[in-house]
Amino acid sequence: MMKKATLEQSKKKPAAKQAVPRVDRAHSLYLLREMVRIRRLEEKSAELYSAMKIRGFMHLYIGEEAIAVGVMQALTPEDAVVATYREHGQALARGVSAAVIMAEMYGKQEGCSRGRGGSMHLFDKETRFYGGNAIVGGGLPLALGVALADKMRNQHRVTCCFFGDGAVAEGEFHETMNLAALWQLPILFVCENNLYAMGMALHRAQIETEIAKRAVTYKMPAETVDGMEVLAVETAAQKAADYVRSGQGPYFLECRTYRFRGHSAFDTELYRAKEEVEEAKKRDPILLFTQHLQQQGLLGPEDLDEIEREVAIEIEAAVEFAEAGTWEPVEDLTRFVYSEK
Repeated sequence: MMKKATLEQSKKKPAAKQAVPRVDRAHSLYLLREMVRIRRLEEKSAELYSAMKIRGFMHLYIGEEAIAVGVMQALTPEDAVVATYREHGQALARGVSAAVIMAEMYGKQEGCSRGRGGSMHLFDKETRFYGGNAIVGGGLPLALGVALADKMRNQHRVTCCFFGDGAVAEGEFHETMNLAALWQLPILFVCENNLYAMGMALHRAQIETEIAKRAVTYKMPAETVDGMEVLAVETAAQKAADYVRSGQGPYFLECRTYRFRGHSAFDTELYRAKEEVEEAKKRDPILLFTQHLQQQGLLGPEDLDEIEREVAIEIEAAVEFAEAGTWEPVEDLTRFVYSEK
């Protein structure tokens, strides 16, 4: 019974229902395709991990796709993104190609971090995607520095920082929130609250489970949104990004979501009941959005088939690219360890 408490508790105080505008067909299909791309990339990654093609640690984004896709719609190419170790979906939605993401997970030189970072350390200068950070909450102070640099250069850009509910208990969370508010830095804080910090249920570790309320302490505007509804996330993120870009300071967005897989590939998931996971899957963000579009007359069976076909081709090409990639020579082992003058 105790294992079900977390999900039940989240239902008692649901995220406020946002007014979701009707979107046009083209944008609708784009949002759906982006979520399907992330889902299929993650599923293929899990398959390749089991086949020992991908090694090390791996944290999948399955179930949380609506957050990355929704938030990215509010950002411009000039904005920066700082992510967590569960960042494949965020990187893909930001514009990092599936091919270089897969090559990075394979450990090949053609990967976005030359194969040196792997699953948890995706980085791409061209899209201003600054991690992939393996340390819980580790991206928060980095986002602070990026935003401070932008402000000092008088550049009206947003630094979007993703983190999980577990990071809220870390000291750098509070330090970053305090300085961001004190210096009025252009940061959009996005908390992906999936109710579990590894195997620790939120209500067992935090006395205040409504995470957005933490922002009040730092005199920062905040909003809680249903992280399983892509349009709701997009609407909330656009409002938040507009606020930050206007120079008024940071904004806090809590997206309530649920991961359908374990914390990592090694997670035996003994801390939550299978019934809880199955119940959460009824609110699969791809399923919810598909149903919404069908009800609006914006999606037909042929559209779904075409999206799946295109995505399958993309993922297959990404795997082929990674398989054909090259290993870094042993002679380069110490390269990049020290900076060159």
